[in-house]
Amino acid sequence: MAALCNRVRSGIALSNKLGFLTSHRSSTLVAPLASRNYSTHVPGQKDTKIMVPLAMFGGSGNYASALYIAAVKAKAVEKVDSELHQFVEAVKNSSLVSQFVKDISVAKDVRVKAIEEISREAKFAEVTKNFLVVVAENGRLKNIDTIAKRFGELAMAYKGEVKATVTTVFPLPPEEEKALKETVQEIIGSGAKVSLEQKIDPSILGGLVLEFSQKVFDMSIRTRAQQMERILREPINISNI
Repeated sequence: MAALCNRVRSGIALSNKLGFLTSHRSSTLVAPLASRNYSTHVPGQKDTKIMVPLAMFGGSGNYASALYIAAVKAKAVEKVDSELHQFVEAVKNSSLVSQFVKDISVAKDVRVKAIEEISREAKFAEVTKNFLVVVAENGRLKNIDTIAKRFGELAMAYKGEVKATVTTVFPLPPEEEKALKETVQEIIGSGAKVSLEQKIDPSILGGLVLEFSQKVFDMSIRTRAQQMERILREPINISNI
């Protein structure tokens, strides 16, 4: 266990030094989306500025961030998170719904009517229903799985939790998983609770890839081999020898 913790700490330091660390940048397109009709603004009531707790990226990040702002105002973050994932599971479990979601040739009014009916039958919160309608209007239902994952990350941050994902070739033994979780907890501090998810990917060859707080610490053998290959391919400058 101690060896794993030391490997993670030294690996993070080495990742920073050699440039293996990737940090996702936030997008600047949240405001236009947040102003759409799935917000819960009450006429005559002063708007409270809502800060998105994590930097989101890409189109899916924009939608997730905008939904987060609306859900916080509606005091329904956990409910929206649950309903969004419920919708995603329904899409995965039904070939008919999945085909409908992916078919961009379906007319906008048909998409919207179907989403409104699904939301009504599922008794989704108003903010969830209105958001799905906007996504349907914009032809982005095909991205709903990614949007739901991004929103889930924001919902965890809202509850004071940080999701960490570790990718390895083989599953970590319980004691090493516990040690890694404690190490990540030390790194992020006591202000948040760590939730650790394991993923298996034989293609990394060995080592591990650790992701949390929108950062990726790649300590895999595959990445180190690629880095070494790039170094060896660089031309040697005789004057510097």
